[in-house]
Amino acid sequence: MLTVDLPDIDTTARIASTLAPLLRAGDVVALEGDLGAGKTAFARFLIQALGVEDEVPSPTFTLVQTYPVDRRDFDAVWHFDLYRIEDPDEIDELGMDEAFDTGVTLIEWPARMGGRLPADRLSIGLGLVEDRRSMTLSGGPSWTGRLQQIGDQLS
Repeated sequence: MLTVDLPDIDTTARIASTLAPLLRAGDVVALEGDLGAGKTAFARFLIQALGVEDEVPSPTFTLVQTYPVDRRDFDAVWHFDLYRIEDPDEIDELGMDEAFDTGVTLIEWPARMGGRLPADRLSIGLGLVEDRRSMTLSGGPSWTGRLQQIGDQLS
């Protein structure tokens, strides 16, 4: 697990830029935190760090936005916002299985998936620790080395 203080928005952008080149097909990034914690801002920075130049709006009302990327190992980033999901069965119609298979998946409000969230994922928690904004990154087995790389690059 890695915890990083977020003294300003530039630090959030720097973490996203550090993470972007480490992503690979099938990766799931679960963004956790209260309303206003910075989940969408982080997702926006990460999508832009992957080379997307289009506007990156919050998918709160559309539930999912897909962004083509020019990467050798995956061709799209899928950004899901599950805030309005009331039952995990509603996810079946969003194309999440395809996202898991072929792209990189960013999920805001992942707890709304119930037991459907893959165990081998990167979980990013955004919030306040002792009145300071912070980000906590933890991951499944495929993330062990990559979390070390992120920590090394940020120190």
